[in-house]
Amino acid sequence: MSLTEVDWSLIPSPSDDGKADHLEGKALPDVTLMATTGPSVTLSQLHGIAVIYVYPMTGRPDQGLPDGWDDIPGARGCTPQSCAFRDHHAELSAHGVRHLFGVSTQRSDYQREAAERLHLPFPLLSDADRQLGNRLNLPGMEVAGQYLHKRLTMIAVDGVIKKVFYPVFPPDKDADNVIDWLRSYAV
Repeated sequence: MSLTEVDWSLIPSPSDDGKADHLEGKALPDVTLMATTGPSVTLSQLHGIAVIYVYPMTGRPDQGLPDGWDDIPGARGCTPQSCAFRDHHAELSAHGVRHLFGVSTQRSDYQREAAERLHLPFPLLSDADRQLGNRLNLPGMEVAGQYLHKRLTMIAVDGVIKKVFYPVFPPDKDADNVIDWLRSYAV
């Protein structure tokens, strides 16, 4: 089994706690997030279709994950999720996606390692100061003394959130779910 292949039947699935129900129809807030590619991104200025997947944290080969990580519903799967978006990048673009971002509360320098290691053709954005999380009241969790966003994916069109996937499980199917929704969405 490769790094991105996981037996999801062994991982506890998250339940829908309703903490993302308020997001559809909201405008992307006027927040600017540091990007792993260099320039910052101001979400309120995004035009066209934007896919923003929010994830708890990526691990690093030189650092262990928090104790019990695999036992936290919805925690495991950030690498498979990112790799799925990487692998479907061209197809997402063909369906009109102009902006694709992954967002976590990790600092941009930490995220940069994952973006480079995973060869992501899109930037990861840092919400380390939780501007996005606070403005949209994103669901989160405390793990090993740090605040992490729970996994969800938002599709915005011209700055308005049209679709939210929450909870996202299994994470490696998130890009497929986004593509299926885009097929049925008339821009």
